[in-house]
Amino acid sequence: MGAKGPKIIVTDNPSSLARTGADILTSDAIKAVANRGRFTIAISGGAGPRPMHRLLAMDPYLSQIPWANMHIFWVDDRCVPPGDPESNYGRALEDFLGTVPIPSGYIHSMPSEESPEKEALRYQRELIRYFRLSRGEFPVFDLIFMGIGPDGHTASLFPKYSALKEAKRLILAVKGGTPMVHRLTMTLPVLNNARKVVFLVSGKEKSAILRDILTQRQKGLPAQMIKPVKGELIWLIDRKAASLLDYTKLDLE
Repeated sequence: MGAKGPKIIVTDNPSSLARTGADILTSDAIKAVANRGRFTIAISGGAGPRPMHRLLAMDPYLSQIPWANMHIFWVDDRCVPPGDPESNYGRALEDFLGTVPIPSGYIHSMPSEESPEKEALRYQRELIRYFRLSRGEFPVFDLIFMGIGPDGHTASLFPKYSALKEAKRLILAVKGGTPMVHRLTMTLPVLNNARKVVFLVSGKEKSAILRDILTQRQKGLPAQMIKPVKGELIWLIDRKAASLLDYTKLDLE
């Protein structure tokens, strides 16, 4: 997977996983601002990234990250108000965005006021405007954090959905997952155009699907379709999530 194959990093526990993720974010942010004057990141929701998000609001990360040059987007979100417990944006606001010194205009949450189809177009237009894209171009994010579901889905791209075949649009409206609600999601061409994609996977409950994804025991899983064209792919996992992996057949760190 990916231009050079994935890098697999196994940490001892969820706490060390969160710290390693925060270290990657901080390092990439500093480098991006030094090289390009800004840092663009897309984040996901769910329980997996929340410990990392909370660390970002504390030192040393709070004082090291160049918040004034950081733009945050969402990989996907449910079409619910920010105050809804199922809102990825709402949880990120609680965990770190309400605390860190990032300009409010640099937080690009997915809208949820109108129909999902209209909001998908609206968020797509925001990406086109911000990245100054021409027809047929896709944005290049510096870093994207993602997770996996027990069925092998990632973002809001679910197995056997037609959304997996989308080759032109940047954002789609879909309905699926648990709970079964309308969602907005970035498409595979957007995700695979990033400079770096990091999967965060923690817990014994993810061990079977992680094994199936990395060993191709199952085929056609959405998470297996994340193959950065020119960028780097990292699987950041803890020991419990890695418990079913055959270490002799994988390049683990």
